[in-house]
Amino acid sequence: MSDVAARPPLTLGTKVSYGAGSVVQSIAGVALSTSVINLFLIRVIGMDPITVGVVILISLVVDAVLDPAIGRFSDTFRSPWGRRHPFMYASALPIAVAIVLLWRPPHALTGGALAAYTLSMLVLLRICTSVYQIPSDALTPELAPDYHERTSLISFRYFFGIVGGTVAGAVLFIVFLHGPNGQLNREAYGNFFVLAAIVVFFAILGSSYATHRFIPFLRVEPKRQMTAGQTAREIWETVGNPSLVAVMAAGLLSGIAGGMAASLSLFMSFYFWGLSSRVIGVMGIFGLPAAILGVVLAPWISRTLDKKRTMLTVFVLAIFSGVVPVALRLAGVLPPNGSPWIPVILVADSFVSGTLALMGFVIVGSMIADVVEDVAVKTGRRSEGLLFAANGLLPKFTSGFGTLLGNAMLAVVHLPKAVASGAVDKVDPAIMNHLVWLSVPAGMVLNLLAVTALFLYRIDQRSHESNLAALALEAGLGGPPPTSSSTASPPIIEPPPAAPPV
Repeated sequence: MSDVAARPPLTLGTKVSYGAGSVVQSIAGVALSTSVINLFLIRVIGMDPITVGVVILISLVVDAVLDPAIGRFSDTFRSPWGRRHPFMYASALPIAVAIVLLWRPPHALTGGALAAYTLSMLVLLRICTSVYQIPSDALTPELAPDYHERTSLISFRYFFGIVGGTVAGAVLFIVFLHGPNGQLNREAYGNFFVLAAIVVFFAILGSSYATHRFIPFLRVEPKRQMTAGQTAREIWETVGNPSLVAVMAAGLLSGIAGGMAASLSLFMSFYFWGLSSRVIGVMGIFGLPAAILGVVLAPWISRTLDKKRTMLTVFVLAIFSGVVPVALRLAGVLPPNGSPWIPVILVADSFVSGTLALMGFVIVGSMIADVVEDVAVKTGRRSEGLLFAANGLLPKFTSGFGTLLGNAMLAVVHLPKAVASGAVDKVDPAIMNHLVWLSVPAGMVLNLLAVTALFLYRIDQRSHESNLAALALEAGLGGPPPTSSSTASPPIIEPPPAAPPV
């Protein structure tokens, strides 16, 4: 690594350009969105819900299995362009092509052939997205070693991710799927995702180039000859960090809940709340103020309460606020569907729960970044790519199972499928009420258990700065890198307290 003193400053422009890279993940996320894929494949194409659930599950499992290998390879890769940027640049064209192919399936394909094609394209797009996302995310700890500055940096990532996803969703529903029953227009989906692919291609190249000047100042891992057994042991030592295990356990539980919610999301919007495509798109735009507020509040509140306490508070509040409209509808308090008050109520609730959830996700991302130095102190290795891949591994498995669970609920309540374009798109309200009584309690229990698991996270500001000091001394720098929260007295160099077994 080059001299720290010569390192370019982490300016606002750098934070913005690095954060803008998450637009790729959000737009690719729309392309991979379980809610959109489910509606498209079940109601437009006519595939069986269980088949769709299995296809999504298999694609997520394959992606999850390969993610740690991608992260590990990125950690140990050596090139004139460093460890991360070659992967980021190389992913641009494959991601764009995979998006187009996934959403323009040949009309002649049906049955098993269509399922096989969909599975192939899903796997291709997920893997290509991981090749970009894991190295890009892994830049965070090196770009921002400070305990609070990295929360600010991750806030920009989440902000642009929310903005990108919101704008993409609004364009899809307002422009491409407009009109009565426009959500059944097969060609409209394909046309939108051609545009999305072009945006993703240039966003990857732009964000990668914006952080290119930091390459000479990023860490270069020494070459080591290792057996497969040694590699496996190092991976186990890294992912066995107690604080990481706590976050991964929470991810396992919330992943099931999230996958289930995503699989049912658009069905709830269209058939439980009776919303049109255009109203759904307009409502999504109101998520932007929530994103801005969450980005502003997350670093400020985490400085006041510390990261763990803030995260636990906002996630619990988000879980309960998110079910308020459904509870009021079942209690007979809300006006009937078609009332102009329904979108207003839903927007207000989503603003509150969205702000809270975004704050929680920003802080969890910063907490994962703090694990990097904790692992480095205990193992002597920097494993950013592996850590971020490991954190995303279980949620991908469990999101797939959650999707299958949600689709099984669709099958249990006998939701109709294969509605012809131009037909009246209606579902019996009794079917949707049955679906709500199955899904909402299950989601709340899973999310509350996930929050409980996060109580086992053990890294705070004091232990993080002790880790930085230990690493600085080991590197012969004579002390910790400057942080905005450093005081005149140097931190005590000691390992963080051990977490109880999970």
